[in-house]
Amino acid sequence: MATTEEKTELVETIKGPRYYRICISGYGGEAAYISITKEAHDFWKEVTDEHGDSDFVNYLVNDDPDDCEYENIDSVPPEADFLTSYGKDDYKSSWYEAPTEYEHQWGVEFGSAYMDIDEVDSDDYGASVVREVMFREGVQDLCERIGEESDWNVEMWDSQECYAGEDVEYIAQMYSSEKGGFFDGIIETIGEFDPKKLEFHCSEYDNGEECITSIVYDGVEIDNQGGDTNGKGYYASVWQNS
Repeated sequence: MATTEEKTELVETIKGPRYYRICISGYGGEAAYISITKEAHDFWKEVTDEHGDSDFVNYLVNDDPDDCEYENIDSVPPEADFLTSYGKDDYKSSWYEAPTEYEHQWGVEFGSAYMDIDEVDSDDYGASVVREVMFREGVQDLCERIGEESDWNVEMWDSQECYAGEDVEYIAQMYSSEKGGFFDGIIETIGEFDPKKLEFHCSEYDNGEECITSIVYDGVEIDNQGGDTNGKGYYASVWQNS
């Protein structure tokens, strides 16, 4: 004879698949980490230390050198011009496609991320909401709560280090700070949504930010259908890798 639990599972199976939209918002952004020479580091460090990063940002965001309007420098010397491979290339690369980039970052910062979950009536992007399941719950708070409730038998997140290797001595970083929605995906389940089946995979970058890079439910990675963020500003810096 079937148990009550087995009967419940059978009923849920007969009811067919259910769909849930998961949206994650917060603070985060996009960053490029670029290996540069000592000469480039020394030039831009002197500029940023004395005048702030406005001229450095100007250099990084303008693909055409003629569009750069510097306030505190006259021009960028070839030894500091790493976006044109130090004056050797015929064109200037975008900061997000820098020739010597070794790491690229995009995503919501784990500690600031919060999640909204709605049951919806299909897996279409424009599906209608059936009911609200979760409203603005912090991702880190959820992971810690379920971890504590399960005596840490359920661990919902992990993180890998994405730091510069020993072969990278001098680093330039361009950071586009953003706020808003970073993740929007739909999952299909048999039965109720179970938050304990969520996994958040993160990466920790050279600037110390730990960003969510992928989300898994019941062993399957959820496809991110896109976010909607607002830019909060550009920031640029250089430092020596220690």
